[in-house]
Amino acid sequence: MYAIIATGGKQYKVSEGDEIRVEKLDAAEGDKVTFDVIAVNDGSLKAGKDVASA
Repeated sequence: MYAIIATGGKQYKVSEGDEIRVEKLDAAEGDKVTFDVIAVNDGSLKAGKDVASA
């Protein structure tokens, strides 16, 4: 399963356990943060309002 998230004006493809570097984030290294989820693929692609049910 993977998700497409948005932060800092960019989009990233991420999977559980991934560590990514992002720009323009007001948090210290190791802090837990949340992102806007654009799409989720768990065998079938979900986007928009369908993401909430993923």
